[in-house]
Amino acid sequence: MSGRRRLDWLGLTPEPERELPVAVAALRAPSPASPSPPPEAPAPAREPAAEDPATGEPATGEPATGEPATSEPATAELAAAERRRVERLVLRGSRHGWLRYLAEVTELVTSVADGSRPGDRAAALLAAEVVLDHHRMLIGLPGTGYGRTAEDRTALENAVRTLRTPTRTGGSR
Repeated sequence: MSGRRRLDWLGLTPEPERELPVAVAALRAPSPASPSPPPEAPAPAREPAAEDPATGEPATGEPATGEPATSEPATAELAAAERRRVERLVLRGSRHGWLRYLAEVTELVTSVADGSRPGDRAAALLAAEVVLDHHRMLIGLPGTGYGRTAEDRTALENAVRTLRTPTRTGGSR
């Protein structure tokens, strides 16, 4: 190769750079309604010795509800890390690396959609729509990107249909 990088993939759309970090962070974050929460999470909130006498709140940083106080900060940290990762991919990465990242996002989305992974369905839907739009636009670029993402497009189309359908609570699908 002549030493010049192909950068046409960078001009597709800014939505993935803008919208994916927060959505992907929400998908990677431990689900507050996960079926098997850590056994020690509720315990500190119930132990009187663990409470701060001045505020009445647990000294562990957990609110009185028993939910970890780190859920929002942890999600914010995950979003910042995701934003840095996307920035590195855009500034120093390659089309191949970018498509690998989007394939990883597709896997997160489809896992939430098919129920094999707990997660924020709204975040999964947003991520699915953003990546699907991106993959559809690849048809206008030279190279094999559009063909390479055919399976992901099909999986994302199915995930979008599933995630747009309201879920039933307590019953089977």
